[in-house]
Amino acid sequence: QVQFVESGGGLVQPGGSLRLSCAASGIIFRIKAMAWYRQAQGKQRELVAAISSGLSTNYADSVKGRFAISRDNAKNTVALQMNSLKPEDTAVYYCNTNPPYGSGWGQGTQVTVSS
Repeated sequence: QVQFVESGGGLVQPGGSLRLSCAASGIIFRIKAMAWYRQAQGKQRELVAAISSGLSTNYADSVKGRFAISRDNAKNTVALQMNSLKPEDTAVYYCNTNPPYGSGWGQGTQVTVSS
């Protein structure tokens, strides 16, 4: 069974930082491209950052230079370091493969950027 468990969200002031983590199971993690997605209230889910099995990365234009995705194949985890957070980064953040397993969406972790 494919499962992704996200953690690390919270309430942070504009300009602050958070580090999200995701534990994956049920997949051969090391060969899978992984990604972080987010869904703000009333909006569609969007891809934020992706990392290939070969460690190539790409980012949505809105987060370039502020967010960094990384992975640890030994631990089957993927992380998202988020710096210089803005109110528009407020959303529920999810991890999944890229492209995503439709049945693999977890509960996500809420990130709220507000003063």
